[in-house]
Amino acid sequence: MQTIVSDLSKVLPGLKIRDVWADFRKMIKHPKTFDGFQKELVGKKILKIRRRGKNILIDLSGNTTLLIHQKMTGHLLYGKYQKSIRQPADKYQKWIAIGRGPLKDDPQNRFLHLVISFSNGRRLALSDLRKFAKVLLWPTDKLDQLGDIKNIGPEPLEKSFTFEKFKKIFENHPAGQRRGKRGKVHQFLMEQKNIAGIGNIYSSEILWEAGIHPLKDISKLKETELKKIYQAVKKVLTKALKAKGDSTSDYRRPSGEKGGYQNIQQAYQMEGKKCRKNDGGIIQRIKIGSRSAFYCSKHQ
Repeated sequence: MQTIVSDLSKVLPGLKIRDVWADFRKMIKHPKTFDGFQKELVGKKILKIRRRGKNILIDLSGNTTLLIHQKMTGHLLYGKYQKSIRQPADKYQKWIAIGRGPLKDDPQNRFLHLVISFSNGRRLALSDLRKFAKVLLWPTDKLDQLGDIKNIGPEPLEKSFTFEKFKKIFENHPAGQRRGKRGKVHQFLMEQKNIAGIGNIYSSEILWEAGIHPLKDISKLKETELKKIYQAVKKVLTKALKAKGDSTSDYRRPSGEKGGYQNIQQAYQMEGKKCRKNDGGIIQRIKIGSRSAFYCSKHQ
């Protein structure tokens, strides 16, 4: 998410919203009607782009913030678009990017369901194959009261996120005192109320780096193991940020380009391959809940 925020922060601030289009209006959760959503957006000026967990926050004039949660397959795109004549052969492309490049050529970028037009002639578009994304408008000064925001844990790359704070999250969690399904470390890392922004890909990568089995119960973690996980969180997320995100699946940058972390993955989607630690281990895949975790058979 931070890559998206960084990229959009270079191009959006100062622009005015001229129009809004949507063809799947169920993704708009507040206001309750599209007309109300459109009326509140048009004419607003973009002030700042930021993030809280996986929520992208676009602060607007008039004490208004546009919150976008991209969910599983959504991603924001920015560029020049024009309305297309809907062709029976491709029912998805109601808008087409102008000019050559990934916005137009990458098939993952064609599922546009929300388009915001700006004063400079460019547009911000939300592409979402599975239509799970969530969009809403909320008063900026009341964001902390919104359930999407107030229940999110600390940001792991902030300097204030120390090892002591990290350790207390584990110690204070109900699963930290007893064994159980909800106490598996892989799932624990992905719970946004514990730590913000870690998804399935990075949970597998973090635990590979730390040498901890994804099924290990957090109540059984020693302090030395917690320290390894903490250090791995910082290391893996910093690498992912430098690589501009992971495009193993649908994720794309606002330019339409892929991120690069999928090229340096150590565990995720590496099932059956030799562990890159050269320890003789083979990367295994295991189901935890409804998600797949990947780990080395040797050092984890």
